[in-house]
Amino acid sequence: MITPINQQLLKKLSMEAIESPRRRKNHNFHENCEAQTHRLLNAIEPHSYVMPHKHNDPNKAETIICLSGQLGLIVFDSTGNVEQKLILEANTETVGVNIPYGTFHTVLALKNGTVFFEAKSGPFVPLEPEERAPWAPVEGDELVPSYLTTLYAMFN
Repeated sequence: MITPINQQLLKKLSMEAIESPRRRKNHNFHENCEAQTHRLLNAIEPHSYVMPHKHNDPNKAETIICLSGQLGLIVFDSTGNVEQKLILEANTETVGVNIPYGTFHTVLALKNGTVFFEAKSGPFVPLEPEERAPWAPVEGDELVPSYLTTLYAMFN
């Protein structure tokens, strides 16, 4: 069955993200975690924390296209220095990005109702310890709020 990606779906997903403790909600188009290609909508609300990470598998480049709201992307070097930051927003000059494997990155919702399309190779494999940024707090750590404040300040 065809699944329309329309404003109704984006708004529904955003509402689910608001109600989620992590302030994020996925809508997967791939059938399961073992699928060879992962395609999904990812609704993310401000103050959701996506720990900086990278994918070491050469087949795990990531493509992100912002469909609604505004998404901040930060790229880091291996020691945590910021190499690049971008704002992705639908109907603007920069709507998306391709992130090569091995690149430390994170994303931040800069506006309510932010939803992006994400595609990368499957199957799903949890991040290995060396794929998590050693300079950043892990999700749930008491340092996350102050670290998020630092990240958001890069876009003000």
